[in-house]
Amino acid sequence: MADNNTLYRNIAERDDSFKKYLWNSEKKEFLGRTGTSWIKIGVFYVIFYACLAGFFAIMMAVFYQTLDTNHLPKYTPGGGGSLLRNPAMGFRPLPRHENVESTLIWYKNGDNDNIKHWVDSLNRFIKPYEGTSDQISGQHITDCSEDNPPKEGEVCKFQDTWLTDRCQKGESWGYMRESPCILLKLNKMIKWVPEVYEKLDELPDAMPQSLKDHIKTSMEENQGKIPRMIWVSCEGENPADQEYIGPITYSPWQGFPAYYFPYMHNPGYLSPIVAVQFNAPASYVLINIECRAWAKNIKHDRQDRLGLVHFELMKD
Repeated sequence: MADNNTLYRNIAERDDSFKKYLWNSEKKEFLGRTGTSWIKIGVFYVIFYACLAGFFAIMMAVFYQTLDTNHLPKYTPGGGGSLLRNPAMGFRPLPRHENVESTLIWYKNGDNDNIKHWVDSLNRFIKPYEGTSDQISGQHITDCSEDNPPKEGEVCKFQDTWLTDRCQKGESWGYMRESPCILLKLNKMIKWVPEVYEKLDELPDAMPQSLKDHIKTSMEENQGKIPRMIWVSCEGENPADQEYIGPITYSPWQGFPAYYFPYMHNPGYLSPIVAVQFNAPASYVLINIECRAWAKNIKHDRQDRLGLVHFELMKD
């Protein structure tokens, strides 16, 4: 019985001690501190965190002073200060998000539900090119040519209506028929200028013969001068792929005109596009396709995907 009394007394003393810690009426203390002490420590932490936030804001302001977000970075591929020297090429449409690492374009010909992803992907990509006018966001856009390159601050126009045949939004990009289209573009590299081929004897041995013949024909149509172009070729990677791939049509050109380069981060700039139309690829066969960009200062590396793009096409 005495032990129980001692236990109850200890519990009561502990409760009284805790209540006294919460509020000590004799010393007017809350949680062990008087009102004056709480005011002092509160003011201290307010000033401390205000100074910390101010210091962070000043450091961020100094950091942003070193950046030119409206114009060009300090180190650019064309300026020689960047590690990036060689452009890469991209393609559209991209596979679904759940297969983000895949490069397979697999569709059922004429099946609206099945081709919806591919058509929608191309429609989203082409949207900025639709109905371009001479003024976008205050930036002057001009019609360019080899004899009329853009002036400083101008960008060359590129419109979706220049793409031909099945490679148009109204044609569902050929996926409702048997002529699927793939859109190609070069990655933007600030100040990078292509070194184009100017003579037939400059064409590399690795360039496909069909492209060499096309360049020769273009030269004859251009008063004996090779058009200043980053040329593009698409082929099946293996002999079987080359057999199954069928005829290919390019629009608006079989390459990217050199007057679209260099990219100078000017507002309103749209990268030129090459639409590749596969006119009659074999059905129920996986076709490995490699498209390459050709210029004197473009190197091709399959491992690092430089100067080329790989994808697979399969039509059911």
